Formats: sequence, structure tokens, C-alpha cells
Amino acid sequence: MGSVLDSLSEFFRAGGPFMYVNLISSAAAIAIIAERSISLVFRYSINSGPFMEQVTKLVMTGNVDRAVKLCGAAPNAVLPRVIRAGLARANRGEIEVARGIEEAVLEVTPTLTKRIQALWSIANIATLLGLIGTITGLIRAFRSLGAVAAEQKNIILSKGISEAMNNTAFGLSIAVTCIIAHLFLTAKAKGTIEEIELHALKLENLLARRSSGEGAEAQSA
Repeated sequence: MGSVLDSLSEFFRAGGPFMYVNLISSAAAIAIIAERSISLVFRYSINSGPFMEQVTKLVMTGNVDRAVKLCGAAPNAVLPRVIRAGLARANRGEIEVARGIEEAVLEVTPTLTKRIQALWSIANIATLLGLIGTITGLIRAFRSLGAVAAEQKNIILSKGISEAMNNTAFGLSIAVTCIIAHLFLTAKAKGTIEEIELHALKLENLLARRSSGEGAEAQSA
């Protein structure tokens, strides 16, 4: 463990000041990735299959109020929020149900997608900061060559190239991490939105069948 920390310390020391500037980009990226991953995978998520099965059973047996309470049992999950918006207007007609669901979907979509796009910006910023660090390292190295003895030129040049390459490597590492995380989180958010829209449509059809009397027929059968 100590050797790893020593290697990292040497890596940053040899990279010069722009390594520490890019460290801010790295910290911001890690914070966004961690927060969005936890939110999308755990906080806003729910096992949609069993949840919708319970909602369907309650609606078809006329227990809409219990279905609404079931949605309230998971206040952070986005699917129950959308379903609850539709159930709350179950007795107002199909148009009102559709409007309620549409409003709820529009409300939860920014919740799912916020800060994800920032990862792409951080990737670009980290790459540019790494490039600046690379250029300044090379400028500093070549500028110093004319002011030192011949035997020291190799040392100066080696340090300058090391600073340049460390900045390049660090900046690109942050950028690649941000891009991969952006792809994963975007796909996860998009999949969640599509799942919500699918179940919302199923709820609209379910309430339409209920209002037309199919639920009562199924119950009496």
C-alpha cells in the first residue's frame, strides 16, 4: 500500500502544477459518477415486475386507494410516482389519466438525467488541461536547455518529457473514465425512462378496461 501511494505521489510531483488542477476535474467526475450510479441503480429504482403485478391486482379488484398507498410506500422510486399520478385521476376519465401520467413523466425525466451530461464536459476539460500541462512541460524543458551545462541537459529534458507525459496520461485517463461512465449512465437513465413509459401505457390501458367494466366482469367470473 505504501509503495502505491509513493508511486502516485511521485507521479503527481513529476507532472507539475497542472496535475493538481486536473485533480479537481477528477474529483468532480468521481462525485458525479458515484452519486448518479447510486441514484439510478438503487435510490430511484424499483423491481417493476412485482410492483406492477400488485398494482394491477388492486386496480382490477376496485382497490385503487390501496394501489395509491402502495405507490407511496416507495417515495424515492420514479416508477411509483408516475403510476400514482395516473391512479390519482382514475375516476376522472382517460384524458385526465393520460395528462397526469404525462406530467409525471416530464417531472421525473430531469431527475434521472441531471448531471450526466456534465461528464462529457469534464472529459473535454480534463483532456485540454492535460494538453496544457504537456505543452508547458515541454516549453519549460526546452527553455531550460540553453541555460545549463551539456551534462545536465539530458536530466532537464527527461524531467520535462516526464512532466508532459504524466499530464497527458492523467488527462486522458480522466476523459476515458468520464466517457465510459457517461455511456453507462445515459443507457441506464434511458432504459429507466422507457420502462416507465411502458408501464404508464399499460396503466392507461388497465384503467380504460376497468372503466369499461372488464374489471367487474373478471371479478364476477
